[in-house]
Amino acid sequence: MTECIKFCRLYNDGYVTFYELHRLITIPDYYSSKIEFMRSKFLSGKLSTSDVHNLLSSIEFFEKEFNTLDTRTSSILKSEITRITGSFVSDYDILNTFSPSKDKLNFFGFEEMINNGRIIVLNMNISEYRNLSKIVAAYLKLDFQTEVMSRLAKTNSNMRSVCFISDEYHEYVTDTDADFFAQSREAKCINIVATQSYTSLLNSINNQYTVKVIIQNLINKFWFRTDDTFTIEDAQKQLGKEEKQKYSKSFSESSKDPKFSSLSSLFSYEKPNFSESLNSYTQFDFVFDTNFFTQRLDTFSCLTFLSTGSSIIPPQKINLIPYFLIDEDM
Repeated sequence: MTECIKFCRLYNDGYVTFYELHRLITIPDYYSSKIEFMRSKFLSGKLSTSDVHNLLSSIEFFEKEFNTLDTRTSSILKSEITRITGSFVSDYDILNTFSPSKDKLNFFGFEEMINNGRIIVLNMNISEYRNLSKIVAAYLKLDFQTEVMSRLAKTNSNMRSVCFISDEYHEYVTDTDADFFAQSREAKCINIVATQSYTSLLNSINNQYTVKVIIQNLINKFWFRTDDTFTIEDAQKQLGKEEKQKYSKSFSESSKDPKFSSLSSLFSYEKPNFSESLNSYTQFDFVFDTNFFTQRLDTFSCLTFLSTGSSIIPPQKINLIPYFLIDEDM
């Protein structure tokens, strides 16, 4: 894919689309025609030194590596690549949206958008475009993260703050988020994500250590009612333990010379003695027990772990006001 992108930039005036990548991989004659086109540009001296280097690198890869693979390996590679590119060329509307002609482009990368304070929204129904929405979200997110992290190399103390917001985050989480969240604060990036549970994240990336790094780098947290034990246990560990007052109560009965009545099948006692004891002790236990997460958090209420930037606000339960009830409450 790297060599395809590099080669496409050379013959297509720096413009790369999934449509071009798909044709380069699946149509041998299309690749040959572009080689002839680049040969003409080379012979006419229209290529810079870097362009010549990239052209020779791409040709060497295709002629000496990719085209010499055995049929089985080549078919596997093409299948994996077209599994991505095919989603963008199989539907006419999707093709025109994500691979338009160059004169119809209206998104030129995140650098321009961030510098101008624009908001970019990905609005794709995951039920209708399940695979495509995940692919686009991953590309869009990685492009955004790359642009944000590149700001660290720039000596601009007045850089604009940026924000990444994702609902149903478990559908779009990737391993690279762990490193990004750990370093993005320095680049003045605020990350706000919402997920069903920590287990949902684990199910998506299948790496418990990466999930823990992601969770650990999200300082402020809102826990709503959940039955997920992984989420509850991790929240309990973060919120810590405290000494709690516990009570135990015992009751005992004793007597002398008990007698058994065969008629009533009951025991009878003379001078029975009764004793009751109540003990109080302290035990180091989680601040919020499991029942708090599963039973005591109502709809539109949550447990918060918030930071002011210099100190941590004591964890507490708060009630939230949904946007559709704001007018009623006011």
